[in-house]
Parts: sequence; structure tokens; C-alpha cells
Amino acid sequence: MTEKKTTAAQRDGTDWQPRIVAFLCNWCSYAGADLAGMSRNDYPAAIKIVRLPCSGRVDPMFVLKSFERGADMVLVSGCHPGDCHYSSGNYHARRKLPAFRELLGFMGIDPRRFKISWVSAAEGNKWSSLVADITEEAYALGPFQEFPKCTAPEKTG
Repeated sequence: MTEKKTTAAQRDGTDWQPRIVAFLCNWCSYAGADLAGMSRNDYPAAIKIVRLPCSGRVDPMFVLKSFERGADMVLVSGCHPGDCHYSSGNYHARRKLPAFRELLGFMGIDPRRFKISWVSAAEGNKWSSLVADITEEAYALGPFQEFPKCTAPEKTG
């Protein structure tokens, strides 16, 4: 993303920058991000990376905690299906995370704020493009307003 785009927040005079949290598998996606950096690929710095052994280890609570602590968007990225270092971890992620995305809507969180991708260690250019696209979408969605509050039902009687 070499050209700077003027966002609504910048036109309004605020300097809002999206806060994006990315949970990356150590063996593929993190290595792909590292390759993008070593190749000096240009991509936005709005993303904060959390390295995990496998995308299958991402607990949906990690995603919820990220939103609760102010993330505007969350990404989970791992090895391509069939290429998992732990043989089936990304298959577990591929099953549970899309189902979790559906639940976000019921919780009052726009499901478009949660992304899943598969990036291999050799795909530094794909990583750069992915981060640019997600950052652009985060700007379009605007700041995450507030994490929905859950209250316990009142006791009667």
C-alpha cells in the first residue's frame, strides 16, 4: 500500500488509526509475515501480531478479549489446510472459527471485524496484501464502538 488514502477520520481532523490484532501460526503465517518484513514489503503498521504454535490453538476467548481491550479488527491466520505442522490443527481452526464468526453477530459485534486467512511461509507478498486489505476495511468500518455488556438476569422472588 504505497499511496496514502484519506479516510473519513482524517478528513474530520481526528487521527484515528485502526487497532488490528493478528493471531498467527508460528510455522507458516508468522514466517510469511517475517518474510514480508525481510523482503521490505510495504504494508500498514496497524497490525499487532500474537504468535501461537498453531491456528488450531486460537481460543475464541482470545478474539473476544481482543475486542474487549479495544481491537477494531481481529485476524487469525495459519497454514493452508493440509500443510499444518501439527497435521490437523488448521482443520480444527477451519471448523470452529467460522462458526464463532456467526456467533459474533448475535453478540452485537459486526462479523466483518473478524477475519480468517491461510498464509504460508513463502507468501510474504500475500501477507502484505492481506494486511493492506484488512487495514483498508478497518478504516471503512470505523472504530469499534464498545464491547457489548452482558448482564446477569435479575433474581425474582
